[in-house]
Amino acid sequence: MAAELHPRSGKLVGLSNSNRTARRNQPVQEFNHGLVLSKEPLRDRDVFTVRIDKKVNSWSGSIEIGVTTLDPALLDFPSSATGLKGGSWIVSGCSVLRDGRSVLEEYGRDLDQLAEGDRVGIQRSSRGELHLWVNGQDCGAAASGLPPKLWAVVDLYGKCTQVTVVSCEPPLPSAERETVVRVEEEDEEEDAVVCGVREDAGITALMNVAAMNGVMIGDEVPELSCGHSRPDKFPNNLQPDAVLTEHQLFDVFNNAIVSFYQAEDEGGGEEGGGGGTGGSGATGSDSSSSRNDTRSGSRGGAPSNDSGMGAGDAGNTGNTSSAPAGGGGGSGAATGGLTTNDALLFHEKCGTLIKLSNNNKTAERRRPLDEFNNGVVMTNRPLRHNEMFEIRIDKLVDKWSGSIEIGVTTHIPNNLDYPATMTNLRSGTIMMSGCGILTNGKGTRREYCEFSLDELQEGDHIGLMRKASGALHFYINGIDQGVAAAQTPGVVYGVVDLYGMAVKVTIVHNHNHSERLRRNNAIMRAMSPDVGRPRPTLTPDSDAPERLLFHTNCGQKAAIISDGRTALRPHATDDFNHGVVLSSRPLRSNEVFQVRIDKMVDKWAGSIEIGVTTHNPAYLQLPSTMTNLRSGTWMMTGNGVMHNGTTILDEYGHNLDRLKAGDTVGVVRKEDSSLHFFVNGVAQGPAAWNVPPNVYAVVDLYGQAAQATIMDDMVDLPPLPEDSSEGPTAMSPGSPCSVLGASTATDLRFHHLHGTNAVITNGGRTALRQNCRSEFNDAIVISNRCLRDGELFEIIIQKMVDRWSGSIEAGVTAIRPEELDFPNTMTDIDYDTWMLSGTAIMQDGNTMRNNYGCDLDSLTSGSRIGMMRSAIGDLHYYINGVDQGVACSGLPPDVFAVIDLYGQCVQVSITSSSGPLDNSLCTSNITEKSFPIHSPAGVAHRLHGKHGKNVVLLGEGCQAVRAGGYAHGIVFSAKELKVDELFEVRIDEVDEQWCGSLHVGLTTLPPAELPSCPLSGFSPSLPQLRAKVTWLLCGSEVRRNGVLQRQNYGRSLERLTVGNRVGVKRCSDDTMHIFIDGEDMGPAATAVAKKVYAVLDLYGRITAVSIVSSTLMEDVEGVKAPSLSSGSCSEGEDDSTPVREAAGEPCATVPTAMAFLENHGKNIQLSNQKLTAARVSSYNQGLLVTARPLTQQQLFQFQIDRLNPSWTSSLSLGVIGHSPDRLNFPSTACCLKRSAWLLQRDSIFHNSLKICENYGPNLDTCPEGTVLGLLVDANSCLHLYVNGMDQGVAAQDIPAPCYPFIDLYGQCEQVTIVTNNVPTVGGEGGDARCQGDMEKADMVDGIKESVCWTPPPDVSPNKSCEYQALCSRFKDLLTLPDGYFSEDAKYNLCYCESCRKLRGDEAYYKRGEPPRDYALPFGWCCFALRIKPHCEVSNALKKWHIAYHGTSVGALRRALDHSQLLPGTSSIFSVAPVKAEGPDSYGDPEENSAPGREVPRVRLSPTMRYSGLETFAPKVQFRDPRSHRCHQAQVGFQVCVRPGSYKAGPQQTLGHGEPLDPRFSNSEIEWITKEQGGTLLYGLLVRVE
Repeated sequence: MAAELHPRSGKLVGLSNSNRTARRNQPVQEFNHGLVLSKEPLRDRDVFTVRIDKKVNSWSGSIEIGVTTLDPALLDFPSSATGLKGGSWIVSGCSVLRDGRSVLEEYGRDLDQLAEGDRVGIQRSSRGELHLWVNGQDCGAAASGLPPKLWAVVDLYGKCTQVTVVSCEPPLPSAERETVVRVEEEDEEEDAVVCGVREDAGITALMNVAAMNGVMIGDEVPELSCGHSRPDKFPNNLQPDAVLTEHQLFDVFNNAIVSFYQAEDEGGGEEGGGGGTGGSGATGSDSSSSRNDTRSGSRGGAPSNDSGMGAGDAGNTGNTSSAPAGGGGGSGAATGGLTTNDALLFHEKCGTLIKLSNNNKTAERRRPLDEFNNGVVMTNRPLRHNEMFEIRIDKLVDKWSGSIEIGVTTHIPNNLDYPATMTNLRSGTIMMSGCGILTNGKGTRREYCEFSLDELQEGDHIGLMRKASGALHFYINGIDQGVAAAQTPGVVYGVVDLYGMAVKVTIVHNHNHSERLRRNNAIMRAMSPDVGRPRPTLTPDSDAPERLLFHTNCGQKAAIISDGRTALRPHATDDFNHGVVLSSRPLRSNEVFQVRIDKMVDKWAGSIEIGVTTHNPAYLQLPSTMTNLRSGTWMMTGNGVMHNGTTILDEYGHNLDRLKAGDTVGVVRKEDSSLHFFVNGVAQGPAAWNVPPNVYAVVDLYGQAAQATIMDDMVDLPPLPEDSSEGPTAMSPGSPCSVLGASTATDLRFHHLHGTNAVITNGGRTALRQNCRSEFNDAIVISNRCLRDGELFEIIIQKMVDRWSGSIEAGVTAIRPEELDFPNTMTDIDYDTWMLSGTAIMQDGNTMRNNYGCDLDSLTSGSRIGMMRSAIGDLHYYINGVDQGVACSGLPPDVFAVIDLYGQCVQVSITSSSGPLDNSLCTSNITEKSFPIHSPAGVAHRLHGKHGKNVVLLGEGCQAVRAGGYAHGIVFSAKELKVDELFEVRIDEVDEQWCGSLHVGLTTLPPAELPSCPLSGFSPSLPQLRAKVTWLLCGSEVRRNGVLQRQNYGRSLERLTVGNRVGVKRCSDDTMHIFIDGEDMGPAATAVAKKVYAVLDLYGRITAVSIVSSTLMEDVEGVKAPSLSSGSCSEGEDDSTPVREAAGEPCATVPTAMAFLENHGKNIQLSNQKLTAARVSSYNQGLLVTARPLTQQQLFQFQIDRLNPSWTSSLSLGVIGHSPDRLNFPSTACCLKRSAWLLQRDSIFHNSLKICENYGPNLDTCPEGTVLGLLVDANSCLHLYVNGMDQGVAAQDIPAPCYPFIDLYGQCEQVTIVTNNVPTVGGEGGDARCQGDMEKADMVDGIKESVCWTPPPDVSPNKSCEYQALCSRFKDLLTLPDGYFSEDAKYNLCYCESCRKLRGDEAYYKRGEPPRDYALPFGWCCFALRIKPHCEVSNALKKWHIAYHGTSVGALRRALDHSQLLPGTSSIFSVAPVKAEGPDSYGDPEENSAPGREVPRVRLSPTMRYSGLETFAPKVQFRDPRSHRCHQAQVGFQVCVRPGSYKAGPQQTLGHGEPLDPRFSNSEIEWITKEQGGTLLYGLLVRVE
């Protein structure tokens, strides 16, 4: 037939190239209506093949292909192929659909994963079967019973946008050889012969090939029977005297094994070989061998062979790798992947919450968020011997603890009363739960395997198999976990418990197990010592090592070029993963595999990852990213190391995400089974131990990494450093990753003895709890030696999980680690132990003190905890470097530090701050990092006149040049460095003919004591300087007097080039910090002497430097940034000054010119000298950062210029702790996951994890004109300022330098930085007024009169407040005249949670003469009333007191008519005409007193917590005219009261009870007026529920 498409097609299809090419129009806007059919019906055995020409990444799904009986000339084309009815078979993804309904899942190749250039075809065989062909490979029968007249169907769906028909003809004979042979044999040969061929052809052929090559397996080798067919791709000249080459042997073995396992899968596996003995196999002609279906392959009998055994036994002779004989019974699995009635399915009877689907292959628990159990399902039949029962986890929910459980039971499903959970069954049941085994509900093996079922993710596979020997094995993602139970009953059903997090699973039938791959390799290695490894290239020099190349089997989005040396992601800007590549052969011991990054893209986050794996690339189904592989894999990602997808080291070495094109990364497995990584040739130290041999190198071209090339010049790499230079290496029992690194007598580490769930890594500096989501205790770690007096043991929390209650516990014990029987938790010890748990100090398990100064349960990731025993025996705790005081006294002298990784706390590391402390025990900060300050204008640093003999000083000692050679280039600072003084130089010249680079550090050697210059007898290089104590950085190694102290510190100095800046500083905590290009690399050395000089060595490549830093001026106060000093206001100040209880902080303006960085989100446009940023499209990609860092005590402010109500949400802001020059800007700030603190809505996030809620106002409600600010105080705490009001500490331990960032997201479209020339908070003109210079009431009170004063510019109503709008709609329903209210709506104030935080309102203020407290009406909305012209507005607003009056809706109008509260207003609070009271009495007048006149007596209160009670302000119900929802509302008044016209007294209306307001006692909460005209209404209050 013609290879053309029918001219009629889907409505979006365009045909070209003589109707051979089809293209879907508008591929980015539309994903369907791309249906095309063949021009003519298919002929039998013709394969209608199309090539995928083009794909887009806008959609999910891809090409679909199939056949239909519908004539395209008469067809009404549906939107997609799955809509075809009336006899249509479509392959979609990896499923087969008939008339739109799924009939077969997990068939063939997944069409969604095909790439451009791949070919896919459809065929109707002569037997009426449907076959799918992918790239020339037959995927087997997809359906049967097809009618003869069919048209081919292709659907250009989803990602697939263009295809071309390439052929429509029968396949090559070799491609169908196996199918043809099978058909002929079924028609002509005997049944027994057919069975024998299909079960044992591959293995028997292997035995014959082995015999021809002189390899004996066991005592004898069976010969090839004449009844056996030859496996595909065997040599045609297979004669007894033929000897195959190693390469031919390798191919024969592989193809034979594949043929064997393909036959095993199609025929039911290892079940049912002839009888269990040779005799039964020899007779082979019993009733079970009667002919069955021509394709069914019954296993009742086996053909006899020359040795007289059954096929199964023959295979077992001397070869344990072949299939064991089964015990009769046919498997019933049909060929071609079709499922018959004998397939494993779920039984129809199941748990009460289970819903079955997909022909009973899928089980799902209903109401997963409400119920966690009653999810038990069982198989529909017992499991056969050696039959795999495997399921895939389809869906999990993150709500419950615990997850899926799987096992076997002897109970018959029809007779079982299903329990709520299978572990409740007390008979005949073996279950795997977590990482343990439970038999009849009781734990028999606590730690069965390293995997925990509770930690598996969606897509993971779990399987089990009952071996013929009775042993039960479990499989995780195809990996055999070993024997779980030695003796399992003969008849068992598979059982799955969808418990807790597990919601949905599906039975998997097409098993591809690593057990089979290991068996394959075992057979090959038994026959040839070189088989199983990739064959070497035939070269004349057979002794030369095989070259390392990339394997051709690579990730879906990767490609291998340059003869296997280069790997790349061709479409790196479209996809960020599926770029995994492996080496072509295993690495030898001490063989370095190194690649160079050739190309990078700046679109994605993350970058290259490198590591090793035990998986053979020829058989591995490559994952999207290598860290998803859960077995046999070690990867370095970022600056951490992961093993089987779990992080084992958080801070290992140089961050791979910061590499650039041209950088190199490498990996090596040493002879001692340790794994090491290299970055730019610099060894990063041991990353893992006990790594097995024969591992393959892995490179994951992830994220930014687009291309890498293998480097062959290994000779240039430095020799590997030896592990543990001074101390013995002690392996931790039960912890393969644990090692006690090299430690000196003064180096604190974790002891190698620890709790069962603890793992010690990173040379003894890091401790973590394994299985952190299934285990919460048994993770106690202890220091490797006793603490000395005054010595601090400090750790930093690196990882936590939000799963358990409780967290880390810390303390000391006098019990030696060797004598300690580690309990579940350290508080279980009843002698010689002192622990801090939460806020409780516990001694020997008993609480001796509560409410200690800190709460360990409240600490988060990044917090530091320290312990110290003083010389007098007191125990002190330090939180983030701050002493919390004496916890307990009387400690014995020799105590060990103890950390209990309990509950939420998972991983900690010892900080570099651990060590001796000053005996004064002052509360100075002991920080892990010192923060740089920018040197103020002062005198430039100078170099000393004494220097190395090859150095020449220029520019009055500001520049140093090495005139010759490569050494003798040591120079010193002219003066001692002051505390926190940075000495910094810039590299001016580099000579590439030399290796090595600049050395920098501190020394106690005064250069004035050196002999006269030139120093011919001086040390040629800085590492050899031993005259006095010297601390220096060489490359990435820190040394003290030449002795190595630390490796892998910061960025390597070997990579410095012209223009880079390098600095050194001695900080106040006696640490040395190195700065590279202004970035603090952290503490390099501790216990640095007080009087030190900066010292540099112009060594190797570096030939000239110049000083760029200045000395610190003596008058430090005169140059430091303005601080936020508190200024309190007293009652004696003039009327314009408010009387406040707590003083505010003055506003700090920006001392340096701040502007936005040119590098920003792609939708940002900068203007106004980079002070204004606007988002010009979309709603995201609006991230921007300042060009300069934010110094301490510097307030950075910006104003919201424009909001777009079309979007939801709004801006967020925060700081990052690293330079933004190389920042890969994500779409939103939420994606910043490294050293980032983000303020979003009313929450705080650190590295995308929420650490605080209900902080400050909701930023989504900030209106236009709002001024937001960020400030880092002297204690490194981050503050948010809203309209100049400090919202308090948002986060602690902010590093320096830090850079503010803003995310113009959603509604926020434009912001402008507030500079010194722009009026800031409360500013008038250019003179910025501080908050304390104006009346606080001016901002928060409701009535404003332009005659007297104007409102401050920073107080703007929240235009987007929904609560205020709701209250306003209720006020409109009251139909009160507009004349009662102020014309200017900006004086209407909302006191909801967001609005009050936005203004920075405090809860209480003072007003009047004399001042008196009143509370703001939080939760109410105030509508300003118009003031009568005759009222003394000035006095009323400034000299009168503030009170509140609750009333009813019906009394509002009369009160408003008179502008004051009058008798007769129907409110319990108000009126009772009484006689005038005595001067000091509330009671009746004396008996003989004259009759007094009646005066109105009105009750008020200084707080709405009392006045707003329903007794005084009854609720009314109303329907919101906008939302049509019903609400309840209350009303009241805000009142000015003339001082002296009322008397404060006890509340009498409601009786005595608990205080309603903490500021006002019940004795003064009621104010009772004594005269008329003493009140003035100026605010209507409304509250809506």
